[in-house]
Amino acid sequence: MKTVIEPLGNRVLVRVLEMESTTPGGILLPETAQDKPQEGVVEAVGDTEEMMTDLQVGDRILFAKYSGTEIRLDGQDYLILNEDDVLARVREA
Repeated sequence: MKTVIEPLGNRVLVRVLEMESTTPGGILLPETAQDKPQEGVVEAVGDTEEMMTDLQVGDRILFAKYSGTEIRLDGQDYLILNEDDVLARVREA
């Protein structure tokens, strides 16, 4: 059985994107020296009537550094964020 998380209200479930663990010069950074990720992909949205934006599943977003509630499910890191914690949508130009 697969677990499904459905955010409530104006919250979004975000799959956290991993950050690069090496510098441009090729130096491997330990996890303790890396910045906290601030980018992710929307996996689920709460009540669309309560949302002030048009965030949709699949949107790539930037979010505030220390926001949300971290959860780990099936080896993947997720955040449950308030809509207000989403800073921007990332689009390819």
